[in-house]
Amino acid sequence: MTQPVDWVALDAAAVDIMRRAYAPYSRFKVGVAGLVDDGRIVVGCNVENAAYGVGLCAECGMVSQLHATGGGRLVAVSCVDQHGQPLMPCGRCRQLLWENGRPGTLIRTPEGILPMSEILPQAFGPDDLVERAEDRSFHG
Repeated sequence: MTQPVDWVALDAAAVDIMRRAYAPYSRFKVGVAGLVDDGRIVVGCNVENAAYGVGLCAECGMVSQLHATGGGRLVAVSCVDQHGQPLMPCGRCRQLLWENGRPGTLIRTPEGILPMSEILPQAFGPDDLVERAEDRSFHG
């Protein structure tokens, strides 16, 4: 993508969807917005559940919307907390972002805008599955 990222629009979309989060237990609302390589913006918010382990992360919702609306690759992502401040995605969500973006996908973090390659160094992705499946040098 050659055009610059409109971080103001991306942040606004993340804040807007954060307000729709369902977080009655933690009261910690999260919203996320991602810019797709075709120019779309996809969003997600966290959805808690009384059975805590089955709650949904905002990033999961965003990735689901990404695929439900045509797929593509994430170019930039803004994740915010209930105050509209940048929030670093957890490790599980970083893996989701890696798989649905690329090493250069930009993430707004509390420390500034960083590429995925710095947020998830030495990442494991789909290419590793193919390469390792074809590597027959280990006969353990």
